[in-house]
Amino acid sequence: MPRAPSFRLFLPSLLLTLLVAGCGDKDAQAPAAVTQPSAQAAAAADPAAAPLLGALQKQLDGYRRIIVLLADEEQQSAADRTTSTRIGQQLFHDGLEQRGAIATQFDTLLRGTSPQRFATLGTVLDYIESAPELFDADRLAFREVLRDLHERIGADSSLPAVKLHQRIGEDLEALDEIERNYNQELTRIFSRFERTRAIDLKREKWDDYIAHLHKDYSREAILRDYGVIEPYPMSMKDSDREIFGRDLPPKTVVLTFDDGPHKAYTDEVVAILKRYDVPGVFFEVGRNLGKVDTDGKVSLGPMAKISRNLMEEGYAVGNHSLTHAQLSRTTGDALRQQVLDTDTLLKDVDSKRAPLFRFPYGARNAEGLQLLNEAGLKSIMWNIDSMDWADPVPESIVQRVLDQVNKEQRGIILFHDIHDRAVKALPQILDRLIADGYQFAGWNGRDFSVARPRKGSDRDATVTTGYEKSWAIVVGIDNYAKWPKLEYASHDAQAVADTLTGQFGFPSSQVIVLKNEQATRNNILAAFHDRLSDDRTGRNDRVFVFFAGHGATRQLASGRDLGYIIPVDSDPKEFATDAIAMTEIQNIAESMQAKHVMFVMDACYSGLGLTRGGPSSSSFLRENARRSARQMLTAGGADQQVADAGPNGHSVFTWVLLQALAGKGDLNGDGLITGTELAAYVAPAVSAVSQQTPAFGSLPGSQGGEFVFQVPDSQEYLNADTRQLTADAIALNNKVDAAQDAKNSEAPVTVADLQGGKAKLVVPTAGPASDRQRSQQANDRGLQLYREKRYDQAAVQFAEALKLRPDFAQAANNLGFVYYRQQRYPEAARWLENTLKIDPSRAVAYLNLGDAYVHAGDKAKAKQAYTTYLALQPQGSGAAQARAQLEKL
Repeated sequence: MPRAPSFRLFLPSLLLTLLVAGCGDKDAQAPAAVTQPSAQAAAAADPAAAPLLGALQKQLDGYRRIIVLLADEEQQSAADRTTSTRIGQQLFHDGLEQRGAIATQFDTLLRGTSPQRFATLGTVLDYIESAPELFDADRLAFREVLRDLHERIGADSSLPAVKLHQRIGEDLEALDEIERNYNQELTRIFSRFERTRAIDLKREKWDDYIAHLHKDYSREAILRDYGVIEPYPMSMKDSDREIFGRDLPPKTVVLTFDDGPHKAYTDEVVAILKRYDVPGVFFEVGRNLGKVDTDGKVSLGPMAKISRNLMEEGYAVGNHSLTHAQLSRTTGDALRQQVLDTDTLLKDVDSKRAPLFRFPYGARNAEGLQLLNEAGLKSIMWNIDSMDWADPVPESIVQRVLDQVNKEQRGIILFHDIHDRAVKALPQILDRLIADGYQFAGWNGRDFSVARPRKGSDRDATVTTGYEKSWAIVVGIDNYAKWPKLEYASHDAQAVADTLTGQFGFPSSQVIVLKNEQATRNNILAAFHDRLSDDRTGRNDRVFVFFAGHGATRQLASGRDLGYIIPVDSDPKEFATDAIAMTEIQNIAESMQAKHVMFVMDACYSGLGLTRGGPSSSSFLRENARRSARQMLTAGGADQQVADAGPNGHSVFTWVLLQALAGKGDLNGDGLITGTELAAYVAPAVSAVSQQTPAFGSLPGSQGGEFVFQVPDSQEYLNADTRQLTADAIALNNKVDAAQDAKNSEAPVTVADLQGGKAKLVVPTAGPASDRQRSQQANDRGLQLYREKRYDQAAVQFAEALKLRPDFAQAANNLGFVYYRQQRYPEAARWLENTLKIDPSRAVAYLNLGDAYVHAGDKAKAKQAYTTYLALQPQGSGAAQARAQLEKL
């Protein structure tokens, strides 16, 4: 697309180019002109012009964003057009404020006495007229700015001012001609904000310009910057329009309560739900909350407080019509009033109301379902009816519900929180369902999912790993007496032990750590024999063994290699007798009753016969509970040296291992890291960044099972104290990621075995994941990227989490803090405000918000945010910072 060479000097030729050549040919001939510098180069050459040039670029950015938002609105849905227009209006008014700020800068410059002030304005005009990065349509963003400057310059009769006045006038004529060429499209976009235009456009120019803008801008990113992420369309599993609960996972139920709020029984129901730590969904009748006048004014009644409390405590509150009318017989305005007035009341109670609707009596018609679709509400029915509205006997209600649950095996249960018999029956029902292993799903913003295990429940009982106890032996040796000393092995061992006890919940009493002088041959073998062998571990236990130290290889008389790990008291001349042969390790592994055992050796040696890796079917986790596993991953072969120069005082191998355990090793995204996945990530990664060739396989006697880690959901809310990786760690991770990206993610991974051969590892296919799980995984990937200071990619992941789960306060906070790190303080404030709309009691978000307001220059709001943080967390980790900021403010 041609760019105007100079408005002032070549106006006639410019107009001819615009009218004849069009904008579609980037190679179109234009009159020769002196090459003009970009905005950055102009600012560097004339520092006095830098503030004005920066302000003009901000003005241009907002103008372009409006065009990207609205250029294709014919293809947008009605809801999308409304959102685009709303954010477009914000951008437009931001532009007006920016224009005022530019005018103030002009005034300041013109009132000055510096003889260079006109030269500075000339630099600004050079940018507008002929900066090479600007397209013709871009320059229209500056027309009102030039008009303002034209008027101000006109008041000065000095010769330099007169010349500038003439130059600006010529520029305005050129802009008028450009506008005539773009008139139709600009009218359609901007007429909703300002005056109308009415001259036809040569369309091919506009299409080229829009294509150019889409290289740098996207509608999604613009909305995100203004605090809006549009969720994926709601799940429609039972049918296109309604959910009955038949597609819930097996042994999963949703507890729902209709007709409230009730002045007494609703609170009693909530107390029971809290006691059992299960979620609930409440469908409320509008007239119980208040009324909506004919002019739309809302008047809330006293029971609205009960509804507000429900939402503040995290319960989903939906719409059950205005008067509990039979809506299958209602049409037109009366139907709209029943649905929409109640929605208005609920939103007035709290904007976090759930977009759910339950038809009274389950009676509905096509018009009602269509109205819900237009209003963005989802019909929630039921497949298990307690009949508590008709049955006065609590024991009978209990039996009816349990019989139906037993038959259906999953579903949505209908109760009413306006009857005391429902309150009496509920605890008995929960006792039985919990005893029978049922899970309780809540509304997550898009669908129903099980958010977490109940408090006090055995977490391992609800996950696919199926382990009863977790054991570990961790050995790290730097201070060898007779072998060369190492630098990082002890630190590596401690980091692995901390990961096991912290991230993966291994009890510290069941993690044996031997470092340096403790790691003698006798102590290492005693740890195995006295604590873990024979019947000391259970059949459903797992054992993880990590060794960091020297390894050695001895060739036997038969020609076969035999590997050894070297304890701290070994003598290089006697290691055949005072080191620990891998045959001993193999015997120990076979002596354990634990279901799954994994050895990870940060040492290089060879000499152990391995079988191939575990199964690769998508159902392997079900089989895994029945198959034993004895797996081993080593750092390299006999002729290799462990690379001891990894980040943060770790060997390269252990650093990559720790990154894998932090989540990168979950190659199929199912929330689990198997032994095969660990090897498939670590082995190629270490080979890509060092001279080592890690090896992996299963020990003889293994039945094809897999050692499994469950990746825990991160609970971290980003803040100023969140640690990020060092530069060398980020550099190494970038190299590893580049090697991973170069592979075909679906192809088998080829790794070495300990005999020097090759083995192909196939990562099992992940099973289906709920929106909540996918949202959490996206959030956790965002956290990894944030720690690596890859802020743009982190923002994309946090946005993905919010598309899947709009009420995810953690992801909203984290997205806001990414903007804060990017010094985009208005955007940060928007998302931190969104966080507090979702979770008003989240103290760290107030602290982050205060910091964002300080940098954005809003002292009053910053003071309020810090004050609220201190009210919530007077002794919190950020309390000193908040008080210090308040003193400054």
